[in-house]
Amino acid sequence: MSLISRRALASGLFCWVLLLSAHLTAQQSNETSPQSGNPQIAVTVNDVVVPVVVRDSQGHTVGNLKKEDFQVLDKKTPQVISEFSIERRVEVQGFGATPDSPIANPAVSQAPAPAPNHPPTTPERFLVFLFDDLHVTPSDLMPLQKAATKMVAGSLAESDLAAVVSMSGTSTGMTHDRAKLEAAIMKLQPNNLYRPVRRNCPDIGYYDADRILNKYDPTATDVAVRNTLVCCDCDQKTALIWVQNAAREALQVGDADVLNSLGFIGEIVRKMGAMPGQRTLILVSPGFLTVTPEAVAEESQIVDLAAHSNVTINTVDARGLYTTNLGASERGRVSILADRTASEYRASSMGLSEEVMAEFANGTGGTFFHNSNDLEGGLEAVTVVPEYEYVLVLSLQNVKLDGKYHLLKVTVDKPGLTVAARRGYFAPKPEKPKTKK
Repeated sequence: MSLISRRALASGLFCWVLLLSAHLTAQQSNETSPQSGNPQIAVTVNDVVVPVVVRDSQGHTVGNLKKEDFQVLDKKTPQVISEFSIERRVEVQGFGATPDSPIANPAVSQAPAPAPNHPPTTPERFLVFLFDDLHVTPSDLMPLQKAATKMVAGSLAESDLAAVVSMSGTSTGMTHDRAKLEAAIMKLQPNNLYRPVRRNCPDIGYYDADRILNKYDPTATDVAVRNTLVCCDCDQKTALIWVQNAAREALQVGDADVLNSLGFIGEIVRKMGAMPGQRTLILVSPGFLTVTPEAVAEESQIVDLAAHSNVTINTVDARGLYTTNLGASERGRVSILADRTASEYRASSMGLSEEVMAEFANGTGGTFFHNSNDLEGGLEAVTVVPEYEYVLVLSLQNVKLDGKYHLLKVTVDKPGLTVAARRGYFAPKPEKPKTKK
C-alpha cells in the first residue's frame, strides 16, 4: 500500500469514529444544533469569513467593539465589512482552573460544576487534541507527554467530551474517560511515515530542495554542490546531478507529507463542524513547512472551513523555546560561507514552520502558544475558549477574483488593543464563460 493510500485510510477511519461518536451523543441528547444563541450570518460562496479576537493590555478579551471600530485591508485596499457579529462563549471551568489562575479569564461567567461521576448527557464542549507524531522529535515528545497528561487530568470539565488523535491515524474516539486519554498520550511515538531517508551524500532537506528546485536559489544550489564535492569522488557536473536528484526526492516526499498532513487536519475540522456545542481542535505540533502555493491554498481552505463551521483551532508549538544554532557536528564541513548559509536556512526553516500554526489560530479566533518551555501552562491555556469573538464577513465586491493569495490586515481604531485575525485568503477564480456546443 502506498504512503498516500495508508494516510487516506488512517484519515477515513479516524473521521468515521469521530463522527459516529458525535452522532450518538447528539442523538441521545436530541441536540443537533450549537448551544450558542448567537445570530447566524448568511455567507455566500465568494464571502470571506474573518474571526477576530481582540485583547487588552492585560490579555483579557474585549467584547464592546462595534463594526465601525474595525478596518480591513485587502492588499492595502480598504474593504467593506458586509456582515458583523459578536459571539460570546461562556467557558466551562475545568478542574485545574480557578478564577485567580492565569488560564482563567476573570470576565467569564463560571458554570456550576456537575455532580461527580455523573457527566451530563449533553456535552458543553467537544475537544480534539491532535498530536503531530509525524514531525515531533523524540527529545521533544517526552516532556510534551508529561505536560499533556497533567493537563488532561486537571483542565477538562466533567461535561467535556475529548479525543486524543495522532497525525499517523490513531484515535481514542470522543470520550469522558480521562484515563483513556492519558494512556493514549503516553503511547504516542514519533512516526516516520513521511520522513525521507536522509542521504549522507548529499544531505538535502525539504526546505533546501524547495529553494533549489522551486525558488531557483543559486546560493542554495552552489552550497549543496560544494558539500557534495567533499563527500563524493566526483566532478562538479556529477555533483550537480546528485544534488538535483536528491532535491527531487526530498521535494516529492516533503510535498506529500505537507499536503496529506493538511488534508488530515481539514477532515477533522469538517467532521467537528457537525457536532453540537463548542468545538475546539487543539493542534500540538512543531509545525511544518507550507512553502508551496498548493500548501498555502490548502491551509487557507482549512481556515475558511473552520471559520464557516465555527470550529476554533488552538495551536501549541511542541518545540518549546527552541534554538536555531547549528550543532558542533554541523559546522566546519566546507567553508565559512557554507556554515553561514546553513545557519540562515535552518533559522528560516524553523521560523517558517510556525506560520501554519499561527495562521490556524489567528484565522479561527484561537490561541497560538509558542516560544516557551511551559508546555503544561500552554496546554492549559489553549483549553480555554476566548469569551468574545468578532465575526467579520467580506463580500469581495471590490476585489479582483484572480485565484491568487490576498494578504489581509485587520486593525482596531482604539489604542492599547491587540488583534488576532487571519492573515490572508485565496480569492476564487473567475468562472470561465460556457462555450456553446
